[in-house]
Amino acid sequence: MKRANLRRRWSTILKTGWSWGCVSAIDSLGRTIWIADAHRDGKRFVVRADEKVAAFLELEGAICAAANCLDKLARFFRNLPDMKTSIPPGLITFALVCLALVQNTQAVSPPPDGGYPGGNTTEGQNALRSTTTGGFNAAVGYFSLFTNTTGSFNTAVGAGALDLNTGDNNTATGAAALLLNSTGANNTATGVGALVHNGTGSHNTANGAFALFANTMGSFNTATGDNALFSNTIGTENTAYGTSAIGANTEGSFNTAIGVGALNMNTTGASNTALGNGAGLSITGDGNVCIGALVIGAAGLNDTTWIRNINTTSQGFVANTNNYVTVRMTDGRLGFSAIVSSRRYKEDIKPMDKASEALLALKPVTFRLKGELDPNHRPQWGLIAGEVEKVNPDLVDRNNKGEVESVRYDMVNAMLLNEFLKEHRKVKKLESTVVQQQKKIEALIVGLQKVSAQIKVSKPAPRVVNNNQ
Repeated sequence: MKRANLRRRWSTILKTGWSWGCVSAIDSLGRTIWIADAHRDGKRFVVRADEKVAAFLELEGAICAAANCLDKLARFFRNLPDMKTSIPPGLITFALVCLALVQNTQAVSPPPDGGYPGGNTTEGQNALRSTTTGGFNAAVGYFSLFTNTTGSFNTAVGAGALDLNTGDNNTATGAAALLLNSTGANNTATGVGALVHNGTGSHNTANGAFALFANTMGSFNTATGDNALFSNTIGTENTAYGTSAIGANTEGSFNTAIGVGALNMNTTGASNTALGNGAGLSITGDGNVCIGALVIGAAGLNDTTWIRNINTTSQGFVANTNNYVTVRMTDGRLGFSAIVSSRRYKEDIKPMDKASEALLALKPVTFRLKGELDPNHRPQWGLIAGEVEKVNPDLVDRNNKGEVESVRYDMVNAMLLNEFLKEHRKVKKLESTVVQQQKKIEALIVGLQKVSAQIKVSKPAPRVVNNNQ
């Protein structure tokens, strides 16, 4: 190639802002080699060739290839209908591959930061030491990503971060973060010792010193706060926000705790929810809900709900207001109910008549509730729901399993009213009868008195007989 043509071509490249240079050196075998270098705006290309012209040509090809790749990407983004549209991950990968492929050269020893094959960046003793085919990893810190071989798209910042990793798409920020991760993927650990024992668990997020510290295989967990989910090993889909939240959990899954120390003593319980500092502290079972600071719940119970202040807040009576919060027994739904009695809410209305006579078969009893329901063990009066069901199944409520749970005392009261009114009408009728009979009796008495008087008047006077005659 003519020198004039070569100078003209490099003059065109220099006009775009590139600076370059070329030096000769003797390699370990005693051969003369040429090293050409070009840099602009933080980008740098270094090539080595056996001849000076060859070095220039190779460097020119690398620069032009990079420029062509970036120009195509720029045109693509300009033609997007909406610049706010998310960029597909495949396109990001394509861009990184393009930038890596243009560096088809052998780097100087030691290579510059970021100049490693496959788009890898490293800084620190033995960082990314074992990488073979893994690409687009960034390792900053002593032994960070040390054993990574084929894993890609990982970022490790901190001594020992992702030290044993071979998985993909992990991010570890902090000394020993994700230290023992092997094939686990899509994990994010921020903080000293965060997810330190994770091996194969994936899709975990740990923010805070020693968050998810003991996790090994658990996946889809989120821990935010120092020591949050600290002891979790294989539990999955847990969410903990707050220092030591769900801290003792090992195998429990589907738990949610928001607050310092929330659900802290739970180990294997599942599907629990605790909101508030120290909420659910005593929970060990499944399906429990604790709402409010220091609403600690109780050990060994399942499917139970505690809400702070709900049993101590009194509500004054307001005239003409009949609004209540209620719990639907069939499914535990909490909602709003109004006691309505207007005809416009009802249908199929007819007199109760003899339907209330079922009450006459009921057997009221005295009893005491078991200790877990009434610690004071006070005497009480009422009915047994199972026995009421035998008399009239419509007078009982059932739980979500279809089991008889309680008596519908409001319905019993209405039936009692009907029976009372029926008896009241009978009494009134009897009273009317008694009054009429009393009048008849009084009339008879008056008549008897008149007859008695007449008898006395008509009775002849007694005569005296003289026995001496």
